[in-house]
Amino acid sequence: MVVKTQCKGHEVTGLRVGAYNARRYFPKHVADIELQLDHLRIQCGLSPEFWRGQPEINDPRLCAWLESKQFHGKPCRSSMPMAMIPSGENSFKLGPTSLNGAAKPRPRSVSAPWGSD
Repeated sequence: MVVKTQCKGHEVTGLRVGAYNARRYFPKHVADIELQLDHLRIQCGLSPEFWRGQPEINDPRLCAWLESKQFHGKPCRSSMPMAMIPSGENSFKLGPTSLNGAAKPRPRSVSAPWGSD
């Protein structure tokens, strides 16, 4: 699933999951999820507002990781897409994604030697 970073001013405040993803990937009885951030695994709580129109994950450790990985000390001006991949029961791996549809680099074609027709 694709999620987006949430920003307030110059800092990352969490991840916006979106209502559709919240319904599809998160059972209402779940109070915590596990996020894998590179080699780090953290447990994040889901607030009751998560299912009441504010499907966001807010955790200081998550925010610090996002800032270190995505913004490198630059101000947070807009949200960035991230891939959140299910990796077990109530567990997800978080990483970068590309939403701009950029094509993968194509292999270079072999051109004929100069002067051959």
